[in-house]
Amino acid sequence: MNALELIESFSEFKEFKNIDRETMMNILQDVFRSMLKKKYGNDDHIDVIINPDKGDLEIWINREIVPDGEVEDENLEIALSKAKLIETDFEVGEEVAEEIKIGDFGRRNVLALRQNLISRILELEKDHIYKKYKERIGEIVSGEVYQVWKREILILDDEGNELILPKSEQIPSDYFKKGETIRAVVARVDLRNNTPVIVLSRTAPEFLERLFELEVPEVFDGLITIKKIVREPGERAKVAVESYDDRIDPVGACVGMKGSRIHGIVRELKNENIDVINYTNNDKLFIQRALSPAKITTIELNDETGRAEVYLKPDQVSLAIGKGGHNIKLAGKLTGYEIDVYREGAEDIEDVDLDEFADEIEGWIIDELKAIGLDTAKSVLELSKEELLKRTDLEEETIDEVMGVLKSEFEE
Repeated sequence: MNALELIESFSEFKEFKNIDRETMMNILQDVFRSMLKKKYGNDDHIDVIINPDKGDLEIWINREIVPDGEVEDENLEIALSKAKLIETDFEVGEEVAEEIKIGDFGRRNVLALRQNLISRILELEKDHIYKKYKERIGEIVSGEVYQVWKREILILDDEGNELILPKSEQIPSDYFKKGETIRAVVARVDLRNNTPVIVLSRTAPEFLERLFELEVPEVFDGLITIKKIVREPGERAKVAVESYDDRIDPVGACVGMKGSRIHGIVRELKNENIDVINYTNNDKLFIQRALSPAKITTIELNDETGRAEVYLKPDQVSLAIGKGGHNIKLAGKLTGYEIDVYREGAEDIEDVDLDEFADEIEGWIIDELKAIGLDTAKSVLELSKEELLKRTDLEEETIDEVMGVLKSEFEE
């Protein structure tokens, strides 16, 4: 490898990795001077001239002219007779500058120099990527799916850098194929064996917050503040918003006319239901809004235990709990209270729909009972355990638990 090839390879790296001229010059200087020190002991008397734009590299060694026979160090001194071969009018005491060719260092030294150059380039590249993405934590990035594995997806950004989207950071219904464009938020930047690993997330609350900033100008401009976001990725999310400008309806602005603004976010999140609610410092009112669409009759708070007792009419219980219990769970996370739901006047009810026990009985069990025509609590209790074992695929222990829950509903 000659000097021109070395410079050309570095120029290509500069073009693709956006390395500034000053940094490039410093690296080249360091790499060549490291080789010169090994050969000559020190490099104080050597000039390295690099012009990467033209692909030029010159190395000049400066030696003092001494009388013949008095040369003590050939690296620093040159005999007068040898100097006159370069230029006839040289005299003792003058300095001679003589060019050194890359080929003079030998093949092994040149290969070592090239390896050192590559190593420095890779270090610089890793440092550049680490700093770039460390500053972008919490920001949305997009890239192309390059490889899909069982536990993670490999994504390439527009510079060809590798990004990782683990399975745990994907929405359960996410499905991507190679070549597709994907958006996610930068969750963290790890260092593994001195190599930066950029980890993305589509389940983090920050991803939803950045999407609101993209879709809702008032959020981006700071006219509307997102106070808190809680999510069950792919299922449901609750977003508490506030505006310090009385002229702006924060919920209406976030949703948009006929849902125009929020529809794009919902599609990105694979049809995740998003509840946008007005934030308030009034805990009771905040809990009431968080449990929407259920209509609450009364709320009793216990600040010492951090629990909230919520009383609702029987037909509102299932709405408060929500499918899979997501609504009540997210309302609790959003408000900071452990929410207990109670049916108002439950003792006077002749029968209760099974769906109203969704917070105590798993959904698949309720579905199993419904499949044999049992829609209410009393319809289940009217059958014996043996009959239920025969007609369903439920285990005896499960049936005992279900009957215990249902019986407690009608106990005084």
